[in-house]
Amino acid sequence: MFAKTLEKLLRSQSALSRARSLLVYLYDMPRRSLMKLLAIRLSPQAGKSLVMRGFAHIDLLATLLKRLSQVLIASLFFSVTIAHATPNIQHWQSASGAKVLFVEDHDIPMLDVAVTVQAGSSFDAADKSGVAGLTHQLLDSGSDGLSEDEISRGMADIGAQFGGSFDQDRSSMSLRTLSSAAERDKALDIMARVLQHPVFPEAILAREKVRLIAALKEAETKPESIAEKAFQKAVFGTHPYALLGSGEVDSVEKIIVQDLSDFYRAHYQAANAVVAIMGDASRAQAEAIAQQLTAQLPSSFAPHALPNVVMQIAASEQRISHPASQSHILIGAPGMARSDPDFFPLYVGNYTLGGGGFASRLMNEVRENKGLAYSVYSYFMPLKQPGAFQIGLQTKKEQADEALKLVRNTLADFIAKGPTEKELLAAKQNIIGGFPLRIDSNRKILEYLSIIGFYDLPLTYLDDFTRNIDRVTVAQIRDAFARHVNPQAMATVIVGAPEAPQGFSHPEGAGNPLSSKLDVELTPPEGAAK
Repeated sequence: MFAKTLEKLLRSQSALSRARSLLVYLYDMPRRSLMKLLAIRLSPQAGKSLVMRGFAHIDLLATLLKRLSQVLIASLFFSVTIAHATPNIQHWQSASGAKVLFVEDHDIPMLDVAVTVQAGSSFDAADKSGVAGLTHQLLDSGSDGLSEDEISRGMADIGAQFGGSFDQDRSSMSLRTLSSAAERDKALDIMARVLQHPVFPEAILAREKVRLIAALKEAETKPESIAEKAFQKAVFGTHPYALLGSGEVDSVEKIIVQDLSDFYRAHYQAANAVVAIMGDASRAQAEAIAQQLTAQLPSSFAPHALPNVVMQIAASEQRISHPASQSHILIGAPGMARSDPDFFPLYVGNYTLGGGGFASRLMNEVRENKGLAYSVYSYFMPLKQPGAFQIGLQTKKEQADEALKLVRNTLADFIAKGPTEKELLAAKQNIIGGFPLRIDSNRKILEYLSIIGFYDLPLTYLDDFTRNIDRVTVAQIRDAFARHVNPQAMATVIVGAPEAPQGFSHPEGAGNPLSSKLDVELTPPEGAAK
C-alpha cells in the first residue's frame, strides 16, 4: 500500500502538501498503533520472520518511521511553494436531515470526517454554565456497549484518532482514519456509537468535574485569565457569548449527568448537524458515512435562537490589581458576524492594523518605535452573532498608561484614515501568497468544510477567497471600520494595572474588579480573523 501511495504522491499535482498530510498522520500516530499497523501490513512471511526475531524489530521500525516522518515534514514545509487548486466541494442533505459537504481525494489512503452541531457555550443556561463544554468533552467517555477504555483501545488498535473543537457557537467531533475497509469501518462504527449513543458515566463526570474545578481555581490566579473573563463580560454583558465555555466553579459543582443528557438531546440533532468528509472515499461511500453518523441523532426540537448582540456598548475601563510584573491589557467591542458583508474589508484592514505580526501598524508603533511591548495584536472573532473585536498586549506596569494611550491613538488614526495604499498592497500580497498554506492538508480542508456548512457560506468560498481579498480598497476598509469599530465606545481591561494616573476617573459605565476568572490565554484564539 505504501508503494502505491508514494507512486500517487509523485504523480500528484499537489505532491508536497499531500505528502505532508501523510507524514503528519504517521508522525501523530501513537507508537502502539503504528506498531500494530506495521505488523498488520507486513506479508505473512515477513510478519512471521519478525515475530521469530523478536518484537523489538517492529518497535525499531516504528521508531525509524516516526523520525523519518518528522524530518521529511520539516523538509517539505520549507519546499518551494507550488500552485494549489481549491478543492471541489460536493454537497447534499442526508436522509437524516444533516447537511453534508464532501471533497473526494484518493491521493493518500486517509479519511477525515467531522460532525458539527449548534451546541456551543452560548446555549448554556447562565446558572449552569459548563454543561455544553462537559457534554462535548464526555462524548467519548462511554456509549451503549462501549466503555471509555474500550473506545480508546479500539481507536488505538487501528491507528485512528478522535478530535474535536468547541466554541461559543459549535461543538464538533472529528475522526481521522486509514481508508482501507477494515480500519475505516471499525473507526466509523465507534464514532457512530459515541456520537449517537453517549451515556455520560457518573463516575467519569465526577472525575472531570474535579479536574475542571481545580483548573478554574488555578485560573483565578492568572492575569491573562482574569483579563479575558472581564473583557467578555464588558463586551457582551448579559448576552450568552459572555458565558465561559469552561463554566464557573459554582455552576460546575451543580452539574449532574441529567444536565448533560438533557443538553445532548436538545442540541445534538441531525437537523442542525453539518457533516464534513474529506479524503479517500467515493460519493456513494460518503453518503453512507453521513447517514451512519447522523441517522440516530435526536430529533426533538430546534435549539432556541440567540438574542442579538448589542453592538454599541458604553465605554468602560477596569483596572484590576494583580501582583504580576506586567500589565495585561485588552481593548475591544462587538465586531462582526461570519456572514457580515464587510467581512473581507475588515479582514484585510485588520491584517494591517494588528493581525499581520511584524507587518502590522500596532506592532510597528508599540514595539518597534517605542519598545513598549514584546507583542501586540488585534483580531475579529466572527461568529453567528457578531463576536469580539479585540486588541491585546502585555507591558511593564509603569508603561501601561503610555502603551494604552499609544494603542488608542493608533486605532483612532487607522479608523479615520484607513491603511495606506502601500500597506494595503503588502497585506494583499501576504494574505494571497499564504492562501495555499490554508488548504495544504486534509485536516485544514475539513475545518473549512465545517465552517462553510455551519455558517452557510457560499460553496465557492475558497474559490473566491483570493479574488475577494484582491478587490478590497482603502475606501472599503475605512468605511467598514467606521461602521464596526467606535474608538469612543470600547471596553478596556487592565490586569496588573498601575495606580490610576493623576486626575484619572473611571468612565461612566466602567465595571468593578472581578474576583473570578476564565483560563484563556492572552493570544488570538483559533478561528480568529487575524
